[in-house]
Amino acid sequence: MSHLDKICYMKSKFQYLVIAIMMLIYFPAKSQTVSLKPDILNYDPFIWRSEIPFDCPFEQSKEIAAIRFMGVKSGYHYGDTWYPSWASNDTLYSPWTDGITKRPDGYNEGSSSGDGPAHNYTGNGVIAGDDPLKIVAYSTGVFQSPSNPYQGRYPCGSLIYNGVWYYGTYCLDPAGSTPYGDKIINWPWMGPFVGFRISTDYGRTWKECLHTPDKPLFGETGKNGFPVKIGSPHFIDFGKNMQYSPDGKAYLIAHGADTSDKKWRFWNDSWITGDQIYLLRVTPTIENINDPSKYEFYAGIDSKGNPVWTNDFTRIRPLLEWNNNMGCVTITYNAPLKKYLMCITDGGNTCSKMNTYLLESDKITGKWNLITYMKNFGEQAYFVNIPTKFISKDGKTAWLLYSGNFAPDWNGVKIESNPPGSHYGLVLQKIEFLYSESFKKVDK
Repeated sequence: MSHLDKICYMKSKFQYLVIAIMMLIYFPAKSQTVSLKPDILNYDPFIWRSEIPFDCPFEQSKEIAAIRFMGVKSGYHYGDTWYPSWASNDTLYSPWTDGITKRPDGYNEGSSSGDGPAHNYTGNGVIAGDDPLKIVAYSTGVFQSPSNPYQGRYPCGSLIYNGVWYYGTYCLDPAGSTPYGDKIINWPWMGPFVGFRISTDYGRTWKECLHTPDKPLFGETGKNGFPVKIGSPHFIDFGKNMQYSPDGKAYLIAHGADTSDKKWRFWNDSWITGDQIYLLRVTPTIENINDPSKYEFYAGIDSKGNPVWTNDFTRIRPLLEWNNNMGCVTITYNAPLKKYLMCITDGGNTCSKMNTYLLESDKITGKWNLITYMKNFGEQAYFVNIPTKFISKDGKTAWLLYSGNFAPDWNGVKIESNPPGSHYGLVLQKIEFLYSESFKKVDK
């Protein structure tokens, strides 16, 4: 290029730069504006008929006899894995992943937790508003979550307490679509609970977890399908800023399995299947949350029927057991009713129709009684929980939150939406707890 050509070339570039600057001055870029509104569906109310398996180990509740679906659904067609925690600023904060969730500016945010050891992300989001029919849900960011030596790393227990967000993750293996005979199984092996990343500014910035998948908080391993006990724990929802914790501690509930199982399945201890429920607690502080020595584990009951707690993980004992019928679990304290409500999902073969059942108890450690067994709920509902923020003042109505139907036609099984409005993403269904006398009247 000659000297003259270089001058002409630089002059041309300068002209284009001037034009670009002028366009920015006179035609400034504007943020996309969007009104985030939930998807609402109305249908005829109905009572879900409980179909209790013959080997169910739980007695029927003598107080809450059934739940009625009130015929109204809210939600968003977003990513899944919503476990909201009610902060002192009256806002719900939640993890989410595997899909697209809109940001406040209307742009899409993507997160995928099953893309391999170095490429997994987990999202954090907000659910704002007091009325589920008017809530605004959106993403506030995604965070890279390496999973080596496992393939997947997903969100689980999430708690906002005194302005600090504790965000837990756990691992899965060997793949989201794992061949087993003539079937495809979804993440058949649950890995360990890694620990918590921490935010002191409601998710704007994060401090990475001190632990790693190969050196997790409780030292468990899930490699090659070895069973873990504390794989995907969830915090018991004690209300706004844990206001109803019985002792100021945060309690976590988790599903798992052990090596004594005589009816083992390839997916025996997966993200959505298991044999046992385990309970642990900790005083939630930044110093304590990733320190295993600060945790106490439920270790059964003593000769007088009182719960036993231990700092020794090897002495942990199941809170509940039902072989091949347990899975993802959450607990909510319903303060007006003075009841703990447990939601358990038995995920079938991880991608089939799924069953969800609700238990109630006066105490965290039980005795737990069956409210209802909802066969084929969703028909593929999972991550079921009851946010305390949306419980009515008398405690008799609430909103069941879940994700659903991620695998609508795997292995030749067609999944329908039941109750109406069940879909992948964030689903909220209004329900009513029917006490025994009320149930007898409406059941006539």
